[in-house]
Amino acid sequence: MSQKNRLQSGGRIDRSKAMTFSYNGRQYKGYQGDTVASALLANGVDIVGRSFKYSRPRGLVTAGADEPNGILQMGATEATQVPNVRATQQELFDGLVCSATNGWPNAESDMMSILGKVGGKMMPPGFYYKTFMYPQSMWETYEKVIRKAAGFGRSPLENDPDEYDSVNQHCDLMVVGAGPAGLMAALTAARSGARVIIADEQNEFGGHLLSSRERIGGKSAADWVASIVEELASFPDVLMLPRSTVNGYHDHNFLTIHERRTDHIADKAPSGQVRQRMHRVRAHWVVLATGAQERPLVFAHNDVPGCMVASAVSTYINRYGVVPGKQLVLMTTNDGAYQTALDWADAGREVVAVVDTRANPQGELIEAVRKRGIKVITGSAVIEVSGKKRVSGVTVAGIDAKGEKVTGKAHSLLSCDTVASSGGWSPVVHLSCHAGSRPEWRDDIIGFVPGPTVQKQLIAGGITGTYALDKVLAEGAKAGQEATKRLGLTVADVQLPNVRNLREGKPMALFHVPHTKPTSRAPKQFVDYQNDVTAAGIELATREGFESIEHVKRYTAMGFGTDQGKLGNINGMAITAKVLGKTIPETGTTVFRPNYTPITFGAIAGRNCDELFDPKRFSAMHKWHVENGAKFEDVGQWKRPWYFPKAGETMQQSLDRECKATRESVGILDASTLGKIDIQGKDAREFLSRVYTNAWAKLGVGKCRYGLMCKEDGMVFDDGVTSCLGENHFLMTTTTGGAAGVLEWLELYHQTEWPELEVFFTSVTDHWATMTISGPNSRKLLAELTDIDLDKDGFKFMDWRAGTVAGVPARVFRISFTGELSFEINVQANYGLHVWEKLFEHGAKYNLTPYGTETMHILRAEKGFIIAGQDTDGSVHPFDLGMGWCVGNNKPFSYIGKRGMAREDCVRPNRKQLVGLKTKDPKVVLPEGAQAVADPKQAIPMDMLGHVTSSYWSANLGHSIAMGFVKGGLERMGESVYYPLADGRVIEAEICSPIFLDPKGERQNV
Repeated sequence: MSQKNRLQSGGRIDRSKAMTFSYNGRQYKGYQGDTVASALLANGVDIVGRSFKYSRPRGLVTAGADEPNGILQMGATEATQVPNVRATQQELFDGLVCSATNGWPNAESDMMSILGKVGGKMMPPGFYYKTFMYPQSMWETYEKVIRKAAGFGRSPLENDPDEYDSVNQHCDLMVVGAGPAGLMAALTAARSGARVIIADEQNEFGGHLLSSRERIGGKSAADWVASIVEELASFPDVLMLPRSTVNGYHDHNFLTIHERRTDHIADKAPSGQVRQRMHRVRAHWVVLATGAQERPLVFAHNDVPGCMVASAVSTYINRYGVVPGKQLVLMTTNDGAYQTALDWADAGREVVAVVDTRANPQGELIEAVRKRGIKVITGSAVIEVSGKKRVSGVTVAGIDAKGEKVTGKAHSLLSCDTVASSGGWSPVVHLSCHAGSRPEWRDDIIGFVPGPTVQKQLIAGGITGTYALDKVLAEGAKAGQEATKRLGLTVADVQLPNVRNLREGKPMALFHVPHTKPTSRAPKQFVDYQNDVTAAGIELATREGFESIEHVKRYTAMGFGTDQGKLGNINGMAITAKVLGKTIPETGTTVFRPNYTPITFGAIAGRNCDELFDPKRFSAMHKWHVENGAKFEDVGQWKRPWYFPKAGETMQQSLDRECKATRESVGILDASTLGKIDIQGKDAREFLSRVYTNAWAKLGVGKCRYGLMCKEDGMVFDDGVTSCLGENHFLMTTTTGGAAGVLEWLELYHQTEWPELEVFFTSVTDHWATMTISGPNSRKLLAELTDIDLDKDGFKFMDWRAGTVAGVPARVFRISFTGELSFEINVQANYGLHVWEKLFEHGAKYNLTPYGTETMHILRAEKGFIIAGQDTDGSVHPFDLGMGWCVGNNKPFSYIGKRGMAREDCVRPNRKQLVGLKTKDPKVVLPEGAQAVADPKQAIPMDMLGHVTSSYWSANLGHSIAMGFVKGGLERMGESVYYPLADGRVIEAEICSPIFLDPKGERQNV
């Protein structure tokens, strides 16, 4: 296909470097410097996709990150597939393969379009909430159909062949946006000696100047940009990042930048290069120079291909040498869009008319258009577009001064194939919102600007509502000087270039063009192109009671697409405000969140994949475990021995042997993986008292204590033993999987709630190898290897002692998770294997038996000890567990969760409580997760009383044991409950104490 819309000269493309690309299976031509969007327009491709609900044909609307329709599936092979890439941002390369993300069998001829013809009645806002609830059996089918109809891209089914990475950066000044304001800010700071990073999402610096015909300092805009870029490149402390989107702006001036390093070269990065990089930047000061995006106007059939925003038309003409049509009708509320009419005419194409919604517009550009003989229709608007797969004409009518109703009769149809509209400009405030700043409305610019912020942040240019080039340059220089001054550097002088300042008239605040029919009866007037949200849909949402703009957004899906409402949200807010009879500031705005534009999972992960993403952690004794046939399970990131089978043994036989050996003589467990947090500081005791439910003020040196931790709601989230190593020195143990979460929890409360407390936390899990010997012969075994006095009266249960074991300095704790006489030996990790082997060397005579996590679970369940995360699920507090003894309500300072436990729901009768369960048939083991009912013959749905949390066969007891929750269980001892199973069986069990073995604790105290 010939590039019928390509100009013979002009633009920033290189016509000597032709490129071939594939779109929807057809071959097209383009040039280096094109985007996929500009190349498609050059080749006369009108339809780039189908709409979300109605499957209407859609064409390109913009030329940047706000594009709602040109969404592509990229990739020549399955492995290189990338979904939802914007055609306006993807640079063209030779051999590029892409397709529209929706449309079946293709975007040009979509069978789903039949729904679009009746979709207005069948699919109003919220129809999915009302329609797809029943029957439940169809949910999976609904999901598949809706996902397919939605038309978003698909993830690859093969592994990504590329590499990604990340880098941490620090700078004095981070400049976001390399338009005129950003360039001036960066140049000023660089000349002052500041370390500067400047990033822009486009492939070149310059912002809108890349498509401008303005002159700056006697040079063309492009030449002026080139001179500034050249000077910035000469500074060793300036890092320039084109093709780099600042996708997140977080607390304390931390920014994330998504750099696309080779996406413009090929499907797969060249050998030795990464495809994308994530920059994690901490900046002293930030200048946001993100500019503004043009708003389209909302009018009937404004989604027909050929309807575009005015600035995009100019961009395609001036930057890419592409005129996206032959006959143009331009509708505007402001002077700036008149430049598009001049650009179109200079490209040799016909401007049918400029339709200005203002009654008497005055300005230099308007005069220039009239001098060219171009027809200007004032006090009027394009109220409706004709055409299906391409604009064929427009209907123009007079409107009143407020833009609320049509006045008089509509003009006859004006023939055209392109409609450019401009409703003004919206400052790009997105990043300023990420750290919690709320945008503020300004009537004078008809847009939101960033509100107050606690960040060390400055703003300049279009983001402030300043659009005149001379003022934009001045604001950029001023922001650079201000940042430099606050950095304590000598401020360099920067001479501002001369630019022509055009005289302009006042713009009109118009968002929704009226029609001769009421909005609900008029043809569809689209607000959000990506999610098919119409003006009528927004009005309907407000009639159904949704008055908060956030509720309107969610009910209609406005702004939910991959463009995050960049193009349509302001119009949607204005329509909502009008219907509610409020002003836009009273209605408020939705809040933008990271990411500014979609980024790949590869860029997020960087090199942190496979073992670097989820590392495998091994204890010091792992080699021994492997050599002795251990089966492993993953606990957190650790490889923990699960059980140690001997030849010919089943798993259950191995567990029976390990359990009996431990109870009858001595067993050994590698407990190195338990979380260990070293806690020091003069306020360490006070801090422990606040995070644990029980008291810690009087715990003596050499003593240990068990404790529960609760979240603010009073629900248990971890437990463990903490030992007093010194007056202000403690060692806290946590569950293996909960170690990181507990440390984060401690730091969170210290930094945000109690910063006045002097306390310090250090993770020492990897520093210590831990082995626990349990059983009646454990004291005899340890006595052969240690200089510690193990006498039961001198070394009592819940004591610890320092000494040597097998010649190695050690801490030995007399604590037990099995209910047996136990000693937990901790040595420096490098000596762990040595001590472990010495224990086996001396333990042979005692039949020392290694056991794994599954045996540990059985042994602790025989004693009724809980496992946090298995016997707790975030909905149980200590009293539900029968562990009120572990709650100290007389402490001088309240502990975390105390008020949560006092809530009405937490003290109501008949809460689920942890109990023991003995099956009537002792050989039957209850399945974990089985649901308890009072009457197994009750009709479905049955009333659930609780569920099983832990269940095992106990070889030591000769019958099954289980723990679980039952409503009011502590008051129902001896009663029966029933557990219906999926296979039709019903298991009866008796509620009993969860302590099945040695209820007085005599075995651990010998």
